[in-house]
Amino acid sequence: MVLGGELEPGQRLNEVALAESLGISRGPLREAIQRLAAEGLLRVVTHKGAYVPTFDRQQLTDLYELRTTLESAAIRLGTERASDQALADLRAQLERAGELVAQGGAFPNDVDLHARFVSLAGNEHFAVVTRDVHGQITLARARSGSDPERAQQAHAEHLAILDRMEARQPAEAAALMEKHLDAARDSALERLTHKT
Repeated sequence: MVLGGELEPGQRLNEVALAESLGISRGPLREAIQRLAAEGLLRVVTHKGAYVPTFDRQQLTDLYELRTTLESAAIRLGTERASDQALADLRAQLERAGELVAQGGAFPNDVDLHARFVSLAGNEHFAVVTRDVHGQITLARARSGSDPERAQQAHAEHLAILDRMEARQPAEAAALMEKHLDAARDSALERLTHKT
């Protein structure tokens, strides 16, 4: 509900109605709310309740800055550490995604793909931190819509990053990831501006 954009930015969650609609008691719901708040996906105000966060340009820029720093470092490590088979598996995943994009579809689950890139670093902490950042960016982007034209460009950028990883060129792969995420940030900011 939160990441799917079903709730409006700034909307207060009605715990009673939400618990009823989900068929659970309020105790587990409150635990879930606290967890989502810890991940930055909800904002809890003492004595007032939980709200869907709103994101302005600066907050979205800050999230992308953090994401770029984390993912470019992970790509550097992944280029050095990933097995040839892991890179081949990622190539196969990208080729399947490319078929969908070529048919005019959106890029399939970009967050999962980026999580896969990050996992190649072999560092569990990168995976945990980037998952939280991806969640917040997904929430912000659910409010601003998506850009179908960006899917083909993003796919080409992903392939170029993987090419550099397969060539075992960590600095080049990291630089391409930075460029890719800068373009994603610019696209998200553009959509946010047009939405508001």
